[in-house]
Amino acid sequence: MEKTVITQVEIIKLNIPYKEPFIISLGVIPEATNVVVRIHAGNGITGTGECAPFVFIVGETQETVFELAKQVGKLLIGKDPFAVEERLKEMDRAVQGNYTMKSAFDMALYDMVAQQAGMPLYRLLGGSNKREVYTDMTISIGEPSKVAADALAFKKEGFPAIKVKLGTSMKADVARIRAIREQVGPDYPIRIDANQGWDVTTAINTLKALEAYNIEHCEEPIPRWNYMNLAKVREHSPIPIMADESVFDHHDAFRLARMGACDYFNIKFSKSGGINNALKIIAVAESAGIKCQVGCMSESRFALTALMHLVQSRDTIIHFDIDSSLMLSEDPVTGGIQYRGSGKWELGEEPGIGAGFDDGYLASMEKVTIN
Repeated sequence: MEKTVITQVEIIKLNIPYKEPFIISLGVIPEATNVVVRIHAGNGITGTGECAPFVFIVGETQETVFELAKQVGKLLIGKDPFAVEERLKEMDRAVQGNYTMKSAFDMALYDMVAQQAGMPLYRLLGGSNKREVYTDMTISIGEPSKVAADALAFKKEGFPAIKVKLGTSMKADVARIRAIREQVGPDYPIRIDANQGWDVTTAINTLKALEAYNIEHCEEPIPRWNYMNLAKVREHSPIPIMADESVFDHHDAFRLARMGACDYFNIKFSKSGGINNALKIIAVAESAGIKCQVGCMSESRFALTALMHLVQSRDTIIHFDIDSSLMLSEDPVTGGIQYRGSGKWELGEEPGIGAGFDDGYLASMEKVTIN
């Protein structure tokens, strides 16, 4: 029996404007500048992956991903696509870091394995697709009146919770939450994300000041480099702490768990290197009794579909921040998860990830093919 090998790799830039610029403490994001990877095998199976580089979080851009992906594509030609661990180790030996770029290849390889097995990816991962999944909706940094109006609108749309971007000054951030709480009432779930915007003292003081506003949790209050002080922030905070930028991979997760630095891990494929590393982070979380959230960068509905397969395979994931495609002005994805309103996503039963991209939309994008 002839062995199946990788015969071709396509690397495609994917640009999708936001409905309005997305603002966090680290910068302004006017459009999704993603990269799509398609891996073709000799048996006719094609695996697809997508990544979304945020340069101020991961240090990667669309351009660096595009160029490095060419090298990785050459590395994969002639190799077995179903030996995922081998392929990922080869990538790690060839390229240090660059988790965002690697996540697209990781996703495409898992797509191929699940297609070869003739089952949805969630089932390959041991899941059941029985959970109802509702995403929160994120509000970017803005004036108190603007964020309060956005919060009320999202509540009326039926989203079960909102996530509010903070990380400026204590006075401004408290004013934002106060204005939101006045609009949405005392019980509507609010989550906050400082994106490393506070120093330790400001974080502790701001979190204490926000205690009265019934906040579910706070993501990444202090800079990633200062993770040694995250346990101190958690100790003094009345609000549970979620590690995001400080947990890229399972090594980070183990370190933070051992320190008692956080209550939750936030897993993002484009930050953590894809599905393989996500599963390892979850294993650490399960061992330490830490629950997880899944989140996103600027991914289209394709990568969010892959994320939903992970959600349906692991009950340790209890919070869902799967909203990036809802902020984009266009949807070039075919198949995949379907949005049913009120924050609800539904996952289908097609083999593999079960989604693709409209070829007409991709036709105008820059592309390279490795044979």
